[in-house]
Amino acid sequence: MDRPKSAKEKKEERKKWREMRLLKKLEKKRMRELKEKKKEEEQPKEEEEALGRHYTLSVAVPGSILDNAQSPELRTYLAGQIARSCAVFSVDEVVVFDERGEDAKTVEGEFGGLKARGQACVQLARILQYLECPQYLRKSFFPKHQDLQFAGLLNPLDSPHHVRIDEVSQYREGVVLARPVKPGRGSFVNCGMRKEVQIDKQLEAGLRVTVKLNEQQNPESKTQKGTVVSSHHPRTVSGLYWGYTVRLASCLSAVFAESPFTDGYDLSVGTSEQGTPVDQATLPAFRHALIVFGGLQGLEAAVDADPHLEVSDPSTLFDLYLNTCPGQGSRTIRTEEAMLISLSALRPRIAEAAKGLNGGGNS
Repeated sequence: MDRPKSAKEKKEERKKWREMRLLKKLEKKRMRELKEKKKEEEQPKEEEEALGRHYTLSVAVPGSILDNAQSPELRTYLAGQIARSCAVFSVDEVVVFDERGEDAKTVEGEFGGLKARGQACVQLARILQYLECPQYLRKSFFPKHQDLQFAGLLNPLDSPHHVRIDEVSQYREGVVLARPVKPGRGSFVNCGMRKEVQIDKQLEAGLRVTVKLNEQQNPESKTQKGTVVSSHHPRTVSGLYWGYTVRLASCLSAVFAESPFTDGYDLSVGTSEQGTPVDQATLPAFRHALIVFGGLQGLEAAVDADPHLEVSDPSTLFDLYLNTCPGQGSRTIRTEEAMLISLSALRPRIAEAAKGLNGGGNS
C-alpha cells in the first residue's frame, strides 16, 4: 500500500508541474517565432522589389504664381490645382521657390495681404501641406490660419494614404497620442480608424508617423497592432504613391543646392517656350528627377533675380530644356496649366527611363 505523500512532496510535484508547463509554453512560443521567421524569409523578395518604385519625381514652382490671382479664394483655388496635378502624376516632392530671390524658408508667419512680397511662397507651401495631410490628421497639425481660410472648399487629393475610416489598408498615416504607456510597450497612434493603433516604438506625442499594420489582428482587442516604417516605405516596397513633401527655397539655385537627396537630382528638366520640342526628347536613366516651372515671366526672371547664379541663359542649368507644348495657340500658358501639360507629356518618357531602377538602390 502506497504511503500518502507529504506536504513537502506535493509542493515539489506542483513545482515540477509548473516548470514543465512553463517549458512547454516557452517551447511553443519559440516554435511559433521560428515558423513566423521562416515564413518571412520564404516571402519572395524579388516580388517585393518588383512592386516597389525606387525613383522619385520632384517639381519646383515659383510661389509668385499666386500673385496673379485676384482674390484670396482664387489664390487658394490655384494652389489646389497645383496640389491636384502633383497627386495625379505621383509627384514625391514639391519645391516652392521665390523667383525674386527673397528668403522664405518656413511656413510660419502671417499672410500680409495680396500684394505682400514673399508671402505667396509661404501661403502656397502651407496649402500644399494642408491638402497632402489626410483629413483625420489636419486638426492635429494645422491650427486655424488665414492662409487656409478657403482650403476646406478645395477638391480632395484622394491619394492612397487618405484612407477612409473602414477602408482596409496595409499602411496608414497617424499621429502619436499623448497617452501614458508602460516602458517598452511602444506608443498609441491615431490612424483614423475606429481603434487606436499600438506601435512598436515609444515616440514623442504629436509626431506624424507612417504605420504598417500587422496582418494578424485580434478582433477582440481594444487596439490594433502595427510597426513604424519610413515615409518612403510604401513607395519603395509596395509601389504605392504616398503623397508629397513640401520644401521652400529662397531662390532658384537653392532648389538644387538644398536637395534632400545625398547626391542631389541626377536629372533636371527646365520647361520653357524657348526649349527643345518635347517630341524630340529622350530622358536618360535617373534616380531622382526634378522638373522646374517658371512663373509669369518664365525661368529667365528667376535666373536674373538669383544672386548665386552668374549665367544669363537658363538652359545651361538643366540637363534638358524642353518646350512641352510646341505650337501653342495661346500667347501664354499659365503655370498650373504647364504642370498638367508637361507631366502628361513626360509621363511615358519617365516610365521608360525609370525601367530597371526597380531592383533596389538607395531611396
